[in-house]
Amino acid sequence: MAGFSHAVTLLVADSCGAFRDMGAADWGRARGDGQWTRLEILGHLVDSASNNHQRFVRAMAQGDLVWPGYDADAMVRVQQYGTEAPGLLIGFWESYNLHLARLMGLIPEERLAARCVIGGEGELTLELLVIDYVRHMQHHLRQIFEGMEPRVRWVAIG
Repeated sequence: MAGFSHAVTLLVADSCGAFRDMGAADWGRARGDGQWTRLEILGHLVDSASNNHQRFVRAMAQGDLVWPGYDADAMVRVQQYGTEAPGLLIGFWESYNLHLARLMGLIPEERLAARCVIGGEGELTLELLVIDYVRHMQHHLRQIFEGMEPRVRWVAIG
């Protein structure tokens, strides 16, 4: 996971560089009827980091994990991410994901196969949970960067 961890670190650094080039109007612009703004997407990515942090650490510490899911729309709504200062949210997302990238590199080989069940869904390994987290993050980063051409080193996921 060391190489994967390094790739996530580069993705976070590149993304934050591109984020800092965006203006307040870019962050608040509606993407479509009923869709989150770019700022709300970034807030959702903070929630995703928070939830996955606990999943990763608990699976590393105890092995097999059964953990609840979460209501993403409700979390974005109650935290009112659309009114957050972009710089504050960028810094929070950056710090959290740099920490998670480091954590990914610390997962012991024997824990990669730990069985995880999240929100009553099917079983997956801790390794697949980490990969799915990064896949999910990249999906939403592409939404944030829609219509832009940021210089971002995406993580290769097989």
